[in-house]
Amino acid sequence: MQFSSRFDGQRAIVTGGAAGIGLSVARRLAAEGARVMIWDRDRAAIEAARSAAIEGLALDLADAAAVEAAAKTTVKALGGVEVMVCSAGITGPNRTTWEYPPEDWRRVFDVNVHGLFYCNRAIVPAMIAGGYGRIVNIASVAGKEGNPNASAYSASKAAVIGLTKSLGKELARHPITVNCITPAAVKTAIFDQMSEEHIAFMLSKIPMGRFGRVDEVTALILWLASRECSFSTGAVFDVSGGRATY
Repeated sequence: MQFSSRFDGQRAIVTGGAAGIGLSVARRLAAEGARVMIWDRDRAAIEAARSAAIEGLALDLADAAAVEAAAKTTVKALGGVEVMVCSAGITGPNRTTWEYPPEDWRRVFDVNVHGLFYCNRAIVPAMIAGGYGRIVNIASVAGKEGNPNASAYSASKAAVIGLTKSLGKELARHPITVNCITPAAVKTAIFDQMSEEHIAFMLSKIPMGRFGRVDEVTALILWLASRECSFSTGAVFDVSGGRATY
């Protein structure tokens, strides 16, 4: 498949970029001309993803100091950053709220909310200094509707939506846009963290009667990360097979 050169000369960070949607995004960005730095915990997967245009750093995104250090290392290595896609996330266990283990709740928020906040916070100064930027955060339709037996995941993705709206408004006077997407379920390795009952529930909620494809989600992310997306910020974009109702 031939791709355009929308990202020629640009530098990008993709968190959770060693697998799933993140890896697909990293490869598409590279195919369209960008130099890409993957931030991920999985060293082996980072090595497998490396190419002429894709590099990687292994770090825990829930560690604020590690994220700050990674941002400095990346900006120095690439010479700047124009694009950040925050794809890293975990689901946590499928339990009722009153049975949800507090330690699992904290871990979901550490990765999905605190880690994403650290990443957005760390890279904005470089984008301001460079006079341009695109940030795309990955939320979920669960953050709009709330999935039963997934309260931590749903609440964390609602927080991503709120953070995106706030940061988008804060940066609206700069040539930097901040948007998020709210996919319905996309069959990736993250399904391994879910029960079969929960997977069946998610499928039952999608009017198209199928799960989303990684390439479908990637295509939307790439548009939001491009110069073409110039008058949308602090916005939420659905890719849910008809599930989303607002």
